[in-house]
Amino acid sequence: MAKVTKIGVLTSGGDAPGMNAAIRAVVRTAIYYKCEAYGIYGGYQGLINDDIHQMTTSHVSNIMQRGGTILKTARSAEFKTPEGRKKAYENLKKHGIDALVVIGGDGSFTGARIFSQEFDIPTVGVPGTIDNDMFGTDHTIGYDTAVNTAMEAIDKIKDTASAHNRLFFIEVMGRDAGFIALRTAIATGAEAVLVPEFDVETEDLVKKIARDYDPTKSSGIVIVAEGAKCGGAYGIAQKVKELHPEYEVRCSVLGYQQRGGRPTQADRVLASQLGVAAVDALLDDQKSIMIGMANREIVQIPFNKVVLKRKGLDEYRLKMIDILAL
Repeated sequence: MAKVTKIGVLTSGGDAPGMNAAIRAVVRTAIYYKCEAYGIYGGYQGLINDDIHQMTTSHVSNIMQRGGTILKTARSAEFKTPEGRKKAYENLKKHGIDALVVIGGDGSFTGARIFSQEFDIPTVGVPGTIDNDMFGTDHTIGYDTAVNTAMEAIDKIKDTASAHNRLFFIEVMGRDAGFIALRTAIATGAEAVLVPEFDVETEDLVKKIARDYDPTKSSGIVIVAEGAKCGGAYGIAQKVKELHPEYEVRCSVLGYQQRGGRPTQADRVLASQLGVAAVDALLDDQKSIMIGMANREIVQIPFNKVVLKRKGLDEYRLKMIDILAL
């Protein structure tokens, strides 16, 4: 394999707090090792549109504390076609870029895997998604911030729930995975949590709520992942209200605020570690891998495993909700 001298970096898919810290780490590590760093604006579509610019250390100064991504991100239907990927490759070669770091989720890595195979471009992935659903890594960039954002919002909702003895159904992000919902439920002392991975009968949930939400408590909280099979917070709240009209039921959907805001120190540090390790891997002739963190150690996982395997939810933590709701 030829020596890597010019490294491109892009962010793809949904934005996540901490992506800027990862960009900063990639750019500065590349420059530290006497390589040139190039920012690709607008994800894979930016590759196709030739929105590619050389970056210096000053380009990534004072960005760690910012949410979102300075490189922007976009979906690209064109990149899913052979013609689109060929155009992207030609633009990379025009700039002399011989390696690529992709910061994103499993969809981004699916594209990176195909692109790397077709054109033999060494590509390394850095997991950036608030959902924390990437196989092979304990945490993804943005997850800690999203959970903290949700927790802070729910703590405030609990204040008004307690004042009025209300039962709140609070919807958090998680279309296909319940990691945010589960961790937030534990952190906020919720009575129950509903996640996409496990179906719960309405009657069973009502029995549980009737057990845990009683006059001895000042409020009740049920956390619902947006992809839960019950139909979301409003759907399950309506069913519960029909069965128990005596409950004063309210709903709140936290929405996109979980994707924004200043990244926590945990996300900044994780992003920095993964960004440095991504460049190290490229200079060590690695390709078609994702850099992750498992048991506090940097790990390298082949794209094949990342995109084909599913990260499982910790069932013991689900049981914890039951235990601690008493």
